[in-house]
Amino acid sequence: MSSRTELHSELYKILGTNNVYFQPPESVSMKYPAIVYAVESIDNSFSNNVVYLQKFTYRVIVIDKSPESDIVKKLSKLPKCKYVNHYASDNLYHDVFKIIKEEIV
Repeated sequence: MSSRTELHSELYKILGTNNVYFQPPESVSMKYPAIVYAVESIDNSFSNNVVYLQKFTYRVIVIDKSPESDIVKKLSKLPKCKYVNHYASDNLYHDVFKIIKEEIV
């Protein structure tokens, strides 16, 4: 299982609905609460000039109508998860996280 599909499964379990979106285009009509995530960076580790480990950093955003979402509390407990910031936009509250997932190549 890839790091992304593993993360998607974890996010789905936390949210409890299908409103988990990976790099959605602007044309997608989202339902809330939702979790939106995207790859932010990939850090490769090398041995003999060959990649043997990749660390994927994902930017994960919880979008909810409530400023005190339980989803935020659950997500913040994931391993290698760091809270980045909170902001409001279009009467929705956004909580941003970074999560690192490792994948052996």
